[in-house]
Amino acid sequence: MADLIERDQFMRKYILPLVLLASLSTACGGGGENAAPSASAGAVVVPSIAVGGVRVVAPVDAQALLADGDRVLIDVRTPEEYDEGHLAGAILINFNAADFADRIGSLDRDGSYVIYCRSGNRSGQALAVMESLGFVDVADIGGGIVAWGEADLPIEQ
Repeated sequence: MADLIERDQFMRKYILPLVLLASLSTACGGGGENAAPSASAGAVVVPSIAVGGVRVVAPVDAQALLADGDRVLIDVRTPEEYDEGHLAGAILINFNAADFADRIGSLDRDGSYVIYCRSGNRSGQALAVMESLGFVDVADIGGGIVAWGEADLPIEQ
């Protein structure tokens, strides 16, 4: 009986948190908006505001990062999606456009950015592109504009 109690305590203390962390890191990949898997499957959802690095953050943490006014907000959806509603101050750089890598590559790699799409799939892929190009401070809004709206954060029409 003591062995069962010890095993249960071990599972709750060590294994369950690891399983939860693993599920959070893959939950933002989406799946409906592009068939390709997210290139940033190893990205970790950061539960609090981290400064610097290439990472996925929760919508409320992204809002706090944007509040300082020093970050560029990039919407990687299509122009049609952008016109249906977007985050205030977002610039559109369509991930599906042929010139996406060129447009992203023309940005200051030492700048600070927050990116998003609809559900996190395209922005996860964009995050991987930006990291491969040498960007050092990019936060991807986990769950995209869908999660942003579900968090009751403002969306401009």
